[in-house]
Amino acid sequence: MSKRDYYEVLGVGKSTSAQDIKKAYRRIAMKYHPDRNSDDANADEKFKEASEAYEILSDTEKRQAYDQYGHAGVDPQMGGGGFQGGGFSDIFGDVFGDIFGGGGGGRRQGPQRGSDLRYTLEVSLEDAVRGKTAEIKVPSLQHCDPCDGSGAKSGTSAVTCGTCGGSGQVRMQQGFFQVQQTCPTCRGRGTIIEQPCGSCHGQGLVEKTKTLSVKVPPGVDTGDRIRLSGEGEAGPSGGPNGDLYVQISVRQHPLFERDGRNLYCEFPISFADAALGGEHEIPTLDGRVKLRIPAETQTGKLFRLRGKGVQPVRGGPVGDLLCRAVLETPVNLNAEQKELLSKFRTSLGAAGEQSPRQSSFFDGVKSFFEGLNG
Repeated sequence: MSKRDYYEVLGVGKSTSAQDIKKAYRRIAMKYHPDRNSDDANADEKFKEASEAYEILSDTEKRQAYDQYGHAGVDPQMGGGGFQGGGFSDIFGDVFGDIFGGGGGGRRQGPQRGSDLRYTLEVSLEDAVRGKTAEIKVPSLQHCDPCDGSGAKSGTSAVTCGTCGGSGQVRMQQGFFQVQQTCPTCRGRGTIIEQPCGSCHGQGLVEKTKTLSVKVPPGVDTGDRIRLSGEGEAGPSGGPNGDLYVQISVRQHPLFERDGRNLYCEFPISFADAALGGEHEIPTLDGRVKLRIPAETQTGKLFRLRGKGVQPVRGGPVGDLLCRAVLETPVNLNAEQKELLSKFRTSLGAAGEQSPRQSSFFDGVKSFFEGLNG
């Protein structure tokens, strides 16, 4: 049967970088690893197929040969590099061990560490600025209590695999080449459970939901992560737990926008207040403050309230609150108000000292059209 295209196996394109190829392999390895799919022979085949694809595409010379000649360029029987035992060990040492806590070559070195977990915690802007303690519920795989995570029935224990002698790996001869592969009998565990636990069916892990208390420090922002050591998934065969990473997501606020240590808001001012000046109440996270609006304030003017922003979680000075004035045009005018405004407009006459921006704009328009005509 012909082999699938290696790029298709990993779900990447021919222009994909080596780093992204490695990431793609990590995802597939975690999904189809034999330790997680001991009863699924199809998963074992997919895992081997992905490992073979990564072994070729992670090597610059082999990848070039494959891109030029296809599978024939890396087939040892055709003189190519092929899927050899040495390269297979390199995969496990570089990529696979990062995920599951152990290399693929030689004897296994103790229990494997459990997978890390990620939990997204959504908080309000107020809680992100001031800090809070939140309770979260996290479903994860944990050690089975009746068998204490061993997978073996109470009173029994796993026995050493007779096929691989406990190494989890077997060596196979293919012509002049020796290939090291996962033991088909124990699926790489190195041991066999003859009498599985009735609660976890030999897996040693069961899904549980635990409630955790997370202390959110003041000043966090979207994208910040809080690490809870040992609160991830339990490792197989009694291995240690991974970690839990709580990722912060700050909800959108109806009044404020955050940019680092500073906060921004907009507040409306009337035509009269903008022209004559006045005083406005401005909201802050600490309460309301009075802000004096000078006469002749233009729309878009920024007012800075120092120290009313955010204290960054990593230290540094407290930011400011920047308030943008937005001129609000009056609506639903009655007849008297319209008449007063009409008289006021007439009293201003042509754009001049009272409307410098308008005068400047029309002077620019005039110069523009004169340039076209000239």
